[in-house]
Amino acid sequence: MTDMPLPAARLWWQKTDKAWLALGVILALTAFFDPIQFRPTLAFAANALWHTAPFIAFAVLAVAFMKATGAETLLAKAFEGRQTRMIVLAALLGGLSPFCSCEVIPFIAAMLALGAPLGAVMAFWLASPIMDPAMFLITSGTLGWDFAVAKTIAAVGLGLFGGFITVAAARAGVFAEPLRDKPQVGGCCGVKKPFEGKPVWRFWQDPERADAFKASALDNAVFLLKWLTLAYVIEALMLEYIPADAIAGLLGGDGLGTILLGALVGAPAYLNGYAAVPLVDALLAQGMSNGAAMSFVIAGGVSSIPAAIAVWVLVKPRVFAAYLGLAITGAVIAGLAWQAIA
Repeated sequence: MTDMPLPAARLWWQKTDKAWLALGVILALTAFFDPIQFRPTLAFAANALWHTAPFIAFAVLAVAFMKATGAETLLAKAFEGRQTRMIVLAALLGGLSPFCSCEVIPFIAAMLALGAPLGAVMAFWLASPIMDPAMFLITSGTLGWDFAVAKTIAAVGLGLFGGFITVAAARAGVFAEPLRDKPQVGGCCGVKKPFEGKPVWRFWQDPERADAFKASALDNAVFLLKWLTLAYVIEALMLEYIPADAIAGLLGGDGLGTILLGALVGAPAYLNGYAAVPLVDALLAQGMSNGAAMSFVIAGGVSSIPAAIAVWVLVKPRVFAAYLGLAITGAVIAGLAWQAIA
């Protein structure tokens, strides 16, 4: 009888969270190749985290409260009534809700299967990954309240833009039968049974909801800590090693070209919305234009892997292509608008 091969043991680096692993590798390389820069890099990251700590704490508690109370049940209200109303509410909820793209996959799949208009779903999908309460606070603490407010307006505006464009295309028959035959549900957040019942605002009176508050707060605190620490370390090294003239020459200036380039670079280069904030701060300090910065964060947010997967797993390629095309177009428009007023 042939022995069955045993599964290979996972090596330690395969078990380690990728963000922590990347942070360790970057710091180790810095210590080896430029030991003089090692301590200033740590000091820069620690000081940045200390400056951002109040925003992180408030964001973590606010998101945990939303999770524990079950406020995501309010999301279903966006997909009721007239289509115009649906699109407006979907864009607003997408731009302001604290839920990641993966968490709403089961809900969106059910809504599409039950006949919810693709325009409202597209509005939510486009707005959702760009901004949420936690990201707003992190953005405002690093890039300023004006940039955070403008990004929020851009998120809602992109949702409205994409939603109504999708309605027009659907009427022309472009998006007939948008769903895949057998959509695969999955993603970065795990899938839970979502959006049932009414919110329970006094969640601390329910032990299960109180436990959900604690778990959510801890998970989000660790998530923000690892990504922001990594991003601040990268920011310190970017400021040290990347010539400011190179960034200014590539992404500086007021022209359409730099804004379009910001969107095209942001689409594949994005890590996530939280890690992008310090990186954009460094790019701005080195000469990136305001418009390019805005187009970078808008296009990058929509095209980040979790957000893109949430769309890809449910809809056919032509709908996914429209999702990316609308994101790039909306990002350029947002960049032009912000360049004009900033």
